Amino acid sequence: MKPLIVLLALMFSHSPMAFSQGVKVGEKAPLFELKDQNGAAFSLESRRGVGWTVLYFYPKAGTPGCTTQACAFRDALKAVRDLHAEVYGVSTDTPSALKAFHDEHHLNFTLFSDADARVTEAYGVKMPVVNMAKRWTFIIDPDLNIRDINDDVDPALDAKVVAQRLQGLQMAH
Repeated sequence: MKPLIVLLALMFSHSPMAFSQGVKVGEKAPLFELKDQNGAAFSLESRRGVGWTVLYFYPKAGTPGCTTQACAFRDALKAVRDLHAEVYGVSTDTPSALKAFHDEHHLNFTLFSDADARVTEAYGVKMPVVNMAKRWTFIIDPDLNIRDINDDVDPALDAKVVAQRLQGLQMAH
């Protein structure tokens, strides 16, 4: 039954009824506090003035697309950090599920648990019917403004696209 629900959610995640208002480029990023894969608290406010922030939302840890995307960020993290940015993955998985995923794939960046989907909803990426996020990526500047939104993410290429977009945004900034 659970695979059927996931399949239906993925099918409807690109339908017109699936789009919520969310945030737009140029707006302030919705502030949040979440627990990471180790249960430690994190506040987006702590990133103010520190550097660029990449928030990528993904449906479920351990699934093929999500694993591909996380491993691509892992492998490209130096290029992203060289652009003064930090990567954070956000899903509605529990911290313990994220810890297992993080450890299994030797991830070198932080994953956040948004189990009640409050942040997922605030960013406008919650799938209808199920408590899962759509696969979207947000780039946030040091003043915590949304500078880029990718709602057509290729899991294998997201890290490369993010590095290119960061470079372009920083040249224009």
